[in-house]
Amino acid sequence: MSERVNLKKRSCVFIDLNTLEYTKALNLQIQALNAKTGNGLVKDQIFFVEHPSVFTLGKRGGEENLSVSKEFLKAKGIDVVQTDRGGNITYHGPGQAVMYPIVDLEKNKIGVKEFVHGLEEIMKRTAADFGIDADRDERNHGIWVKNSKIGSVGISIKKGISFHGLAMNINTDLEPFSWINPCGLANISITSIKNEMAKSESGSGSKDYTISMDQIKTAFIKHFSSVFNYKKTKQKPSWLKKNLPKGGDYQRVRNLISNSGLHTVCQEANCPNMFECFSKNTSTFMILGANCTRNCRFCNVSFAPALPLDSDEPMRVAKAALDLNLKYVVVTSVTRDDLEDGGASHFADTIKAIKTTLPDDPKVEVLIPDFQGNVKALKIVVCANPDVLNHNIETVPSLYSIARPQANYQQSLDLFKNAKAINASMPLKSGLMLGLGETMEELEQTMKDLFHYGCEIITLGQYLQPTKTHLEVRKYYSPDEFEQLEDKARQIGFKKIAAGPFVRSSYNAQNLYDS
Repeated sequence: MSERVNLKKRSCVFIDLNTLEYTKALNLQIQALNAKTGNGLVKDQIFFVEHPSVFTLGKRGGEENLSVSKEFLKAKGIDVVQTDRGGNITYHGPGQAVMYPIVDLEKNKIGVKEFVHGLEEIMKRTAADFGIDADRDERNHGIWVKNSKIGSVGISIKKGISFHGLAMNINTDLEPFSWINPCGLANISITSIKNEMAKSESGSGSKDYTISMDQIKTAFIKHFSSVFNYKKTKQKPSWLKKNLPKGGDYQRVRNLISNSGLHTVCQEANCPNMFECFSKNTSTFMILGANCTRNCRFCNVSFAPALPLDSDEPMRVAKAALDLNLKYVVVTSVTRDDLEDGGASHFADTIKAIKTTLPDDPKVEVLIPDFQGNVKALKIVVCANPDVLNHNIETVPSLYSIARPQANYQQSLDLFKNAKAINASMPLKSGLMLGLGETMEELEQTMKDLFHYGCEIITLGQYLQPTKTHLEVRKYYSPDEFEQLEDKARQIGFKKIAAGPFVRSSYNAQNLYDS
């Protein structure tokens, strides 16, 4: 009988860590856990990994269940690691499939017992895929084949989010299990899928029953999706996978932004580069509040009634930039069609606050809305002397009606022409997102239009659908195609170009400015 945990359909990210030391994989779990508890990660993260040989101790298990000396293990290069997961002592090693689900149980209304039951079900179904009849046993959590244990479960919960997970023996060398009382249980044996398949096909002693770990990962994904009612989404290509950063500044930057009562487009738009940028001690400040007065179908920023202006915000941005020791500050905003000048004066105040607060002639790049074509508003910003004026054209004109129905393609082009008329020496920048259904010919013409109207810096990046209610991705551009577009932009005459799957308008802005 099939079993299904009562979980609403949701999306998650499967991340293959290949072979990784236990402590390093644990650190990645902690990073992902902290990001989810801080609302930095929306999607659940499911890690797959194989570990080099290691013994781990759970909350209920001490070294009393280890029957060999530490000197013996040291000679074999095997560590013993204390963990905060549930359960007792266990062994991880090559040929064992480990899955660590970082899942928001509270948000998805899953009880801990239900979750453990679901993880066991994944292993039970995986065993059945290879003709093995495995089931639960009242003696201990996990999956058993008669009196032999084939898979274990041990999890921890922090603020309603799970970490640690399951381990299933596939091609595992079973000898190290003889050096412990597995899971604190005496007089039990441990088995593997390879071992059970060999036993079930007697007479074929020379046959190799080793199973590809890729097969197991595919099975885990299939059964995880089924057991937890996960709706499969369009698979992203391999070049759209990003590793979590290793830097230690992510949490510090996030806390600084939060404690200063500020917003970043990194967080509000769920930018894929947020972990990288925060870990590099930088971010893009978003002023004029967190609520946008437009509802563009590609954007993840909140569409809601605008709040009153915060007159202290410009100085708080400047102080945060000072605390981060920034030399190059990027400021953007929500669109405020409710304001007479669209927030232009607030931009000017922020530029002034940064330039007067930070030492050593800081550079300021502003990413501005179209101000509904208001040239006076544009002049207020330009006359505040930002070092780069950025306005995103976003997409080709044929897609404006579905992607930017409240904007106007020609109005955005005119913004560049008018900015040049006000200050001919100010560098102008724009960005295009790719994958909404545009053609290469349309992209080329849009780049020509931008250059003709005075834009000299351009960014080209892949559109990624933030939620199922946003516009769907029609095409994933390959790295080679981004290189072709970069070459085309250079031929058109752009001086500075950033093109790639994860490129965003403000991504590595200082590097592009300095190039």
